[in-house]
Amino acid sequence: MSGTKPDILWAPHQVDRFVVCDSELSLYHVESTVNSELKAGSLRLSEDSAATLLSINSDTPYMKCVAWYLNYDPECLLAVGQANGRVVLTSLGQDHNSKFKDLIGKEFVPKHARQCNTLAWNPLDSNWLAAGLDKHRADFSVLIWDICSKYTPDIVPMEKVRLSAGETETTLLVTKPLYELGQNDACLSLCWLPRDQKLLLAGMHRNLAIFDLRNTSQKMFVNTKAVQGVTVDPYFHDRVASFYEGQVAIWDLRKFEKPVLTLTEQPKPLTKVAWCPTRTGLLATLTRDSNIIRLYDMQHTPTPIGDETEPTIIERSVQPCDNYIASFAWHPTSQNRMIVVTPNRTMSDFTVFERISLAWSPITSLMWACGRHLYECAEEENDNSLEKDIATKMRLRALSRYGLDTEQVWRNHILAGNEDPQLKSLWYTLHFMKQYTEDMDQKSPGNKGSLVYAGIKSIVKSSLGMVESSRHIWSGLDKQTDTQNLNEERILALQLCGWIKKGTDVDVGPFLNSLVQEGEWERAAAVALFNLDIRRAIQILNEGASSEKGDLNLNVVAMALSGYTDEKNSLWREMCSTLRLQLNNPYLCVMFAFLTSETGSYDGVLYENKVAVRDRVAFACKFLSDSQLNRYIEKLTNEMKEAGNLEGILLTGLTKDGVDLMESYVDRTGDVQTASYCMLQGSPLDVLKDERVQYWIENYRNLLDAWRFWHKRAEFDIHRSKLDPSSKPLAQVFVSCNFCGKSISYSCSTVPHQGRGFSQYGVSGSPTKSKVTSCPGCRKPLPRCALCLINMGTPVSSCPGGSKSDEKVDLSKDKKLAQFNNWFTWCHNCRHGGHAGHMLSWFRDHAECPVSACTCKCMQLDTTGNLVPAETVQP
Repeated sequence: MSGTKPDILWAPHQVDRFVVCDSELSLYHVESTVNSELKAGSLRLSEDSAATLLSINSDTPYMKCVAWYLNYDPECLLAVGQANGRVVLTSLGQDHNSKFKDLIGKEFVPKHARQCNTLAWNPLDSNWLAAGLDKHRADFSVLIWDICSKYTPDIVPMEKVRLSAGETETTLLVTKPLYELGQNDACLSLCWLPRDQKLLLAGMHRNLAIFDLRNTSQKMFVNTKAVQGVTVDPYFHDRVASFYEGQVAIWDLRKFEKPVLTLTEQPKPLTKVAWCPTRTGLLATLTRDSNIIRLYDMQHTPTPIGDETEPTIIERSVQPCDNYIASFAWHPTSQNRMIVVTPNRTMSDFTVFERISLAWSPITSLMWACGRHLYECAEEENDNSLEKDIATKMRLRALSRYGLDTEQVWRNHILAGNEDPQLKSLWYTLHFMKQYTEDMDQKSPGNKGSLVYAGIKSIVKSSLGMVESSRHIWSGLDKQTDTQNLNEERILALQLCGWIKKGTDVDVGPFLNSLVQEGEWERAAAVALFNLDIRRAIQILNEGASSEKGDLNLNVVAMALSGYTDEKNSLWREMCSTLRLQLNNPYLCVMFAFLTSETGSYDGVLYENKVAVRDRVAFACKFLSDSQLNRYIEKLTNEMKEAGNLEGILLTGLTKDGVDLMESYVDRTGDVQTASYCMLQGSPLDVLKDERVQYWIENYRNLLDAWRFWHKRAEFDIHRSKLDPSSKPLAQVFVSCNFCGKSISYSCSTVPHQGRGFSQYGVSGSPTKSKVTSCPGCRKPLPRCALCLINMGTPVSSCPGGSKSDEKVDLSKDKKLAQFNNWFTWCHNCRHGGHAGHMLSWFRDHAECPVSACTCKCMQLDTTGNLVPAETVQP
């Protein structure tokens, strides 16, 4: 455009071509340079693209505006608005189609010469071209031309004139438009409304006007200064943007009295606004003398129908280049891509990258949105090479009812997958604590039962100074070793470690047999050796070597044990002390460490971290004095607490130290599931009220709800209320009478939460119970069921036809939920309802209320009615 900054247009149907409009028209071809070098004469647009000049058209001087023909054929037909008001059809390149050859050079001339401000092709009828002109007191400012109409000389005056003095070709001057609109006014911007062929939105001098070509004498308008650059959102045809100075106005044509949003953040006058054709609700704006394009994302804006609140938008800025930007153009098909041009005709190809929104699903899938694409990253179920996330583990454990086995507590580690040795140790510890607490409470109620859950650390402290050492003879050897006499507390500690069973018998034989059955040959041999039975240890190693899954090297170890000698300077002791550290199994290593150690110095056994804590503690109880044992237990407890090792619960018990240890474990693993079930197992009330314990429990409950494990969460709440009666909540919801407002399900006592339940009013499902069909407070009748028409409070089983409903709903077969069919249920919208069993049966086949003349879609109003608990879905 002569004397102005250049503009740029993408071809509507040729996605690799664009035109730069200045004093002349320049057609460029864009091609990728990813796998090729830059061609000679090409202009670099970006790292991945370059533009090649195809043609130049300088036949149309004094250009003010340009519009590209929207139809496929002809491809490069453009309409050029000039300073004298004429509209000229021109082309970039030769078109061999004779059908449209006569269009090139055609001119459309207004009655009075004045500047042409804007042009717009009709998107539905591609032959209609609207032109917006400056004001003239005796002429119209909006002219609509038909470029292919065949006019006769007696209807439309036509004359042949020369294009210029030096040209010999002639053209047609068309002076009669199809429609003339906007008399005695100026038109600054135009756009056709895509929803109708004959609706035109024009930015006039002082108002925005919608012209209906079916009745040109009337128009709908609104007074505003924001009349420049009117443009319609291609994805929401009732949303229009316009601007004035530094303000952008967003309009809803269905509510045209005022803009739904006004953006006034621009410090300089705007030069262009444009909706993104490939992205919903993305508006780009450009200010004068700026290298920044501001973007307004209205994708999440609610439709403002009768809503006075302004919609919220997301605003951001992008900088396509370093120089000032004269104009820009969105690419018609490539997502968020645009070309920008500077005043000196330097061009840049730029893509606006979307903000990436990340979201974790409750089942550990990662999802993110980028543009039109939604990506999901989920764990591969068959990939065993990577350790599963703790959330995945907890979810699978919840499905297997992990933690809910309160009879055989040790089985919970099997429900957890039997993969984690720490969990195995934890649940065996809790199992032994529960077992020996019950045993002690039976023998002497209130004596030492609580001491068991306090852990071995507290048990050992309670027996300081009460134990003496004595010499015991080895079984199979002519040798004596100093061991500690086992008092009641040390026997209890050995029982918690699992070495001996309950009772006064200290025989480890049953424990050794269980280890042999599980194939733990090395551990069984070590325990036998620690109990001074070297012959049994050798026997166990030989059995292990001869078993199918055993190690033949165990015979070698057994042979080495058989050569044991008590002489301090013997070659056997020297070789075993040197080579024992080369053994891979820690239990084999500590066996030789025990045999080669000095009396009272057993650090090689006590501080072998790969040996189970329960075995090291049991060894310490047998061989360490009171003072040594206390110091060792104290040191080991601190190590367990710092590491968050669940084996340390054996030492700390379910005390404050146990909470500290569990806190370290949760910080390390995030396993609030195990922490919740463990603390509920036998902790005293003051520990359960610890803020950390309550935090773990509530987080686990929320986690179950997030997974839609509502049944599992209910089971957990029931489990919690059994182990911690103080956690059982009072009744929070009850059915009240419409007349007196008192509870129907409870008695009329002053404390409604402690009243009688449904069963005392005959609402238990048993036909032999007495029925209650009125409020127990005011004796007014209860509402009737909309299906069986019997007063609420009558058991379903005594209703006529009730058995059929029960069979269809199939809820009465479950003894735990036998009363659910009799529950009161109603729609919160229409207030109609009835027995829960009947309502379930009705809404299984219907969405509308069962009451005649009520059109309420009760089932569709229930946001949770169609949700399925996730635990009922196969994983």
